[in-house]
Order: sequence, then C-alpha cells, then structure tokens
Amino acid sequence: MTIDYAAIEARRAEIRQRYVLPHRPSSSARGLHHMALLSSDVERTIAFYQELLEFPLTEIIENRDYKGSNHFFFDIGNGNLLAFFDFPGLDLEPYQEVLGGLHHVAISVDPATWERLRGKLEMAGVPHQIESGASIYFKDPDGARLELLADHLGEMYGSHVL
Repeated sequence: MTIDYAAIEARRAEIRQRYVLPHRPSSSARGLHHMALLSSDVERTIAFYQELLEFPLTEIIENRDYKGSNHFFFDIGNGNLLAFFDFPGLDLEPYQEVLGGLHHVAISVDPATWERLRGKLEMAGVPHQIESGASIYFKDPDGARLELLADHLGEMYGSHVL
C-alpha cells in the first residue's frame, strides 16, 4: 500500500485552517479531573507509579460501580490525577491498543526530573524508547503506554499546542 503523504499534509492544512480558530474561545472544561486506567495488581501499580515514577498516591477508595473494586489516584501535577481501577473476579484480557482505545498518556516533567526518571527506568530494567530528546515512551506493568515529556505544558517539540 502506497501512502500519499502530500495529500495527508494538504488535508491536515485544510483541517487546521477550518478548525483552529485565530481567537480561541474559552473551554467549557475546568481541566482533567482524572484519567482512569486498569490495574491487575494494586500494589504492583502503586510501586510502579509512586516509587519508580514518583507520582504520589493520594487516595484509595472503593469503586462505586463494582463492589470490592479499588479506585486509586496518583498526583501527576498541576491539579491532575491519574486513576486506576482493579476488578477482582473479572477475567480481563491483557492490555491491547485498539481503535477508539488508549494510545498513550503523556505526562510533562521538567528536564532534570526527565533525566532522573530515565535513569530510574534504566536501573529498573523497564524497556523504553527516547524520541526527539524530549520524550521517553515505555509501558506500565499492565501494558499501558506512557510518555514522559520534558516539554512545558502546552508545548510539543517546539510548537505551541495550547
């Protein structure tokens, strides 16, 4: 299959011209309250996110929608939370990327923290990929893809996206 990259770029330019407004109105949202992922092992997830990635666990409560299930939260800065559910008794299949599903979660960290966490990932033997000198891609213990990005919030590889 041949991909027409020039046509893709032309279409991207058309979409940008049509939908990226020169005077962007205020959003109706206040921010990301939390993004919820699944965990097959609560303590393993806490060790990975709190001890390895240095995202403090803020709370663990019962999931209101599934008795016996935990709903737990990590502080990822700027008033944002990364949350997890476990579902004891449900045989969930391993993580997989599917259309309409999660591709990755990108979390901004300052450059010094990026370097420190890169070293911690290496010491822990977590396979990872570095892109553009500012992104580290890796998977959590359940296979969800994560990105630690050294760019400021609202910036992406030199472009202002907010």
